[in-house]
Amino acid sequence: MKRAPLILAATLSLAAAASAPPATAVDPARAAPRPNIIVIVADDLGYGDTSAYGSTIIKTPNIDALAADGVRFTSGYVTHPVCAPSRAAILTGRYQQRFGWEFNPVGRDRRGGVSLAEPFMGNILKTAGYRTGMIGKWHLGEAEGYQPTDRGFDEFFGITAGATAFFTQSQPGDDTYTPPGAAGSFRATIQDPLPPTATDDERMAYLRSVATVRRGKQVVEVKAYLTDAFTDEAVRFIGSNKERPFFLYLAYTTPHTPLQATKKYLDRYRHVPDRGQRVYAAMVSSLDDGVGAIRAKLKAEGLEKNTLIVFLSDNGCAPYIQGACSNAPLNGHKGTHLEGGVRVPYIVAWPGRIPGGRVDDRMVSSLDIVPTAAALAGASLPKGTDGVNLMPFVTGGNSGVPNPTVYWRAGPNFAIRDGDWKLWEANKADPSDRAVNAANITPDGTHAVVSPLGQHVMLFDLKGDPGEKANVAAANPGVVAGLQAKLKAWDKDNVPPQWTSMRQSVKKQDGQLLKIYD
Repeated sequence: MKRAPLILAATLSLAAAASAPPATAVDPARAAPRPNIIVIVADDLGYGDTSAYGSTIIKTPNIDALAADGVRFTSGYVTHPVCAPSRAAILTGRYQQRFGWEFNPVGRDRRGGVSLAEPFMGNILKTAGYRTGMIGKWHLGEAEGYQPTDRGFDEFFGITAGATAFFTQSQPGDDTYTPPGAAGSFRATIQDPLPPTATDDERMAYLRSVATVRRGKQVVEVKAYLTDAFTDEAVRFIGSNKERPFFLYLAYTTPHTPLQATKKYLDRYRHVPDRGQRVYAAMVSSLDDGVGAIRAKLKAEGLEKNTLIVFLSDNGCAPYIQGACSNAPLNGHKGTHLEGGVRVPYIVAWPGRIPGGRVDDRMVSSLDIVPTAAALAGASLPKGTDGVNLMPFVTGGNSGVPNPTVYWRAGPNFAIRDGDWKLWEANKADPSDRAVNAANITPDGTHAVVSPLGQHVMLFDLKGDPGEKANVAAANPGVVAGLQAKLKAWDKDNVPPQWTSMRQSVKKQDGQLLKIYD
């Protein structure tokens, strides 16, 4: 639709004009400077993996301080319990089912990426005059035309794939730990998968070969611990762009597998007897140090009170690292639509603009980041954005719930939270399905459909049962029917997945074996 031209008419009396002081041009940007925007995404960080969210093992003083200076949401959600689909929603502000990025690509992002018809946050803010930078894990397209600098980011430093090693050579005191069953999490391609018997050294070499670090589109050598390298790059970006509004999307790869940490961080947890917990805690400490370094740079440059920071995880922590992480007090984990898979740490801070020290249980979504950033930047939102601008809610102007209802879909499995009710419909599985798990590859073209065994319907009252232990579906058929109707209406605007879910697993929940698709 064409916009009509804006015509301004003003009539001034000669007397008023004669008595008025000389007019002074005012730069709107100087009168009300647009804030810098930093979005920090952790990779597979569990709901209970920071001291701000209750960890008694991992100390995260910098993340805790960020929460103390802003709002710590306890019902913050992502749109999918695995990496790539969740990140697609973060950067578009749209449910990834709207454009088919429904499952992890498992190497197929080498042949393309998220539809070019979908504007990313980089596009939106760059058009509004922001300098845009992306550091860390992309996972949304490796082919030419689909990489970060093709999608609105002026600068990129990171990996385009889903995972990589954290250091090229270990030093005395460093540690690499591969929990039993974690080999499948290292798979970064469908063309050349590693055998389950591969050694840690072989896995690390393989990961480096398929997930090289790039500056822009050029491969670069990184000798530093990768988390530290990403932090250093973020600090550099802030310093280089301090004179103009900037947007930084900092997507750390930690604490995703491989579990690797340097002596510097491990020394903080030598007292932890379990090796997996020790290495994982050290990795989260490196993430926490990064948050501290970024905030220190903002303060040193006088930008602290003109910068919005959003901190969250892309999904819950993974089951295949054998208890090294925690989604407590929630049930479930990465890959499932239980709370432990989709409810994540979610902090919004802007000293001086957002009152600090608050804990907020209202439902917010990763979909809200794009509309919030666009509103602050004075940018136009693309048609079909699913999230809401959080600023009225976090500054006290709106006491309502930002997202009264949130939805999920992974092939034939659906979930919805509406108020305190949570419904999850998942394919039933049988014992033979256990052979199809996260370490095996499902051939492309084998589409996930409703199981011949049917689906298991679970309803939870999260107000009294946040751990989703008691299925009350049988006692509340009207509630189930109403939520199913809402899911059906929401799904009308979705499209089929771009590809098959290739990594599938089986989980026992509510006494029933269920098929999980990611």
